[in-house]
Amino acid sequence: MTHHAPHPAGGAEPRPTHLRRTIARARRRRGAIAARRPPPRGLADRLADAVAATVGSWRFIGIQSGLLLAWIATNAAIGERAWDPYPFILLNLMLSFQAAYTAPIIMMSQNRKAEIDRDRAVADYQVNLRAEADITLLHEKIDLMRERQLAEMTEMLRRALARIDALEAEKRP
Repeated sequence: MTHHAPHPAGGAEPRPTHLRRTIARARRRRGAIAARRPPPRGLADRLADAVAATVGSWRFIGIQSGLLLAWIATNAAIGERAWDPYPFILLNLMLSFQAAYTAPIIMMSQNRKAEIDRDRAVADYQVNLRAEADITLLHEKIDLMRERQLAEMTEMLRRALARIDALEAEKRP
């Protein structure tokens, strides 16, 4: 059943219900969480995310593997006059530089994403707590309604039995 209160403009607008109050409360909470978010990502954060996305892709692995095979094959084929003869010390040096720079950049990206995930987990936990409280409240209300219905039915049964007893007493001589 929907109750309508007069709207200031002359129409009828539904009164605030529990659902509307809950939705409004969730919107306010969402705004509060958004206000606590870190400032927008800077160039360094975007760059770290781009490097992590690129290095962590199959495309990068394929391209790097192809380049490494080409480097090794070319230097092995040229032999003694190669720019990086076996044991490929220049290649090792370049791969060490790559690892030295990409590892911390990937860690920065992962740490920032982990912080965002923690914030989301806290928000989810708060929503779950609120949902649990609402469900508990609903259970209590249903239990109270059942108790009232049981009391009403018990009272109706007593009155019916009293009427039956009265009718039986009238029939007895």
